[in-house]
Amino acid sequence: MTVATKTTRLLAAALAACTLLGGAASAQEITLKLGHLANEQNIWHKASVKFGEELSALTDGRIKVEVYPNETLGKEVDLINGMQLGTADMTITGESLQNWAPMAALLALPYAYTSLEQMDEVASGEIGKEIEAQIIDKAGVRPIAYFARGPRELTSNRPITKPEDLNGLKMRVPNVPLFLNVWQALGAQPTPMAFSEVFTSLQNGTIEAQENPLALIQSANFNEVQKNINMTDHVRSWIYLTISELTWEKLSEDDQKAVMEAAKRAQEYERGLFADNETAIRKDLEAKGVTFTEVDQAAFAAKAKDAVLSGVSEEIRPTVEKIFAMQK
Repeated sequence: MTVATKTTRLLAAALAACTLLGGAASAQEITLKLGHLANEQNIWHKASVKFGEELSALTDGRIKVEVYPNETLGKEVDLINGMQLGTADMTITGESLQNWAPMAALLALPYAYTSLEQMDEVASGEIGKEIEAQIIDKAGVRPIAYFARGPRELTSNRPITKPEDLNGLKMRVPNVPLFLNVWQALGAQPTPMAFSEVFTSLQNGTIEAQENPLALIQSANFNEVQKNINMTDHVRSWIYLTISELTWEKLSEDDQKAVMEAAKRAQEYERGLFADNETAIRKDLEAKGVTFTEVDQAAFAAKAKDAVLSGVSEEIRPTVEKIFAMQK
């Protein structure tokens, strides 16, 4: 037997052994549960379903993703807690992660990102990688993709055009310390509240206003209880598709690669829907009787800037200043 033949047979045997080992490892069927707060019409939900379809295709149906919209698997913070304990697999989350990882506050800095392009530059660049690393380390969840969000707008019972109009306004904010601080500095009376409680609270007058991107304003039917959308554009931001680090560590290297590839495809899919979706949502809300009010954004931004800088931790303040300096 020649050396070449011997070598060929040894390589073939090694490859066969690897295939058997890999086959045994990859034979495991996995179901990932992905819960989020949006409804079935929201593009985050559509992107989540797309992620599941792509991951199933990449693993020949071996890894399945069950998507639970409308907080049916739990509220955002509850899901994050579950992911840290290993009782939940995936969710869509963003600045709420700053309760564990201070740099997550950078996802949604009031009046920091003036365009989608500037936001992308931060999210996909060096700063974005630093944010993701800290979230993995401090929060125990792993960002695997990010979705763009339309600017957050303020809905209210009356038109708001300048900061002074906010004085005494009772409004809901998510459980994000920076949001609370900034709206207080602008003169409002913000209170943290779970998203699922907002509609009823607006309906019964417990609060007079709330702020969210148009997509969530539409999907939550807030137009039924408020007819003013004030175009504050106060937060341009992104949000992460995340997986529990405990779940991630149980996956084989090949499965981790499949998850990341499916997430990449879901991110591209979501971005493709994004711009057209924002235009369609506004038309739909206008048809339902909502009035869109233009506001003095420069006045809001000027008053908010000091509150943002004083409201963030010393740890991230230099990065915040760098982001403000990137504005075009």
